[in-house]
Parts: sequence; C-alpha cells; structure tokens
Amino acid sequence: MSRSTLNERLFDEMSAFNRRLRALFDMRARESGLTLARARTLFALSRRGRLSQKDLAQELEIETPTLVRVLDGLEKQSLIERRAGDADRRVKEIHVTPEGEAVGQKVQELARTLRSQLVEGIPEQDLEIALRVLLQLNRNLAVSSAEEQN
Repeated sequence: MSRSTLNERLFDEMSAFNRRLRALFDMRARESGLTLARARTLFALSRRGRLSQKDLAQELEIETPTLVRVLDGLEKQSLIERRAGDADRRVKEIHVTPEGEAVGQKVQELARTLRSQLVEGIPEQDLEIALRVLLQLNRNLAVSSAEEQN
C-alpha cells in the first residue's frame, strides 16, 4: 500500500471510529437520561471541578451559546447550578449538584467500561504504539494550527 493510500485510510478510519464511538457513547448515555453533550459536560466538570461558563466552553471546544443550551438542560435536571463567581459576580460558575455528582460518576463508569470493551484483545504494546502515533499526530496538528494563525 502506498504512503498516500495509507495516510488516507488512517484518517478515514480515525474519523469513522470517532463517529461510531460518539454514537455508541450517546446511546449509552441516553440510558442515564443524558445527551452526549450533557454527559461530556458533566464529565468535564467532574474532572476539573467548578468552572466558569467561558472556561467550560473552551474545555469542551464549543461555542458559548451552544453551552448555554446544554447547561439549561442540566439545570432543569437538577444536575448543575449556575452561581455568581466569588471574584466577579458577572462571571457564572458552574457547580455540580449532589445529584449531578452521582450521575457524573455513572458517566465516568460508562466511559471506563466502554474504553475497556474497545481495547479488548489488543496487546499493551500495540496500545502504546497507537498512543505514541496519536500524540505525534496531535503535536503535528498543533504546529499546523499555530502556523495557520500566524
């Protein structure tokens, strides 16, 4: 197989994998009463703790208006609360409620289980190689992105 064909297949497979992974995660998250966007938001908050809306939007790589709709849904489910920031009352900090913590733990467990299922049968050394390749791809992408911004 030529290098060009190999590159094309690699990126096609990564894209297809990402779409299928998101669809499967979304399907399983819905069993807990969450959409993919809400599950990702709870996941980010459980990893990072309380965040401002702006920081959370950056963390999730989504626009603020999109995040506001997600947060509205989470708030209606009593999973998060928006509070004025301590330092600047205009800043809205997102806090996870006790109920949200419990659902967030379920989301984390769902993610752990899914990851375990997906790497089943793959030798550890192959996973290490795949990780090195993805890390290098991310570094190359960061360099390309930085060059585009200049």
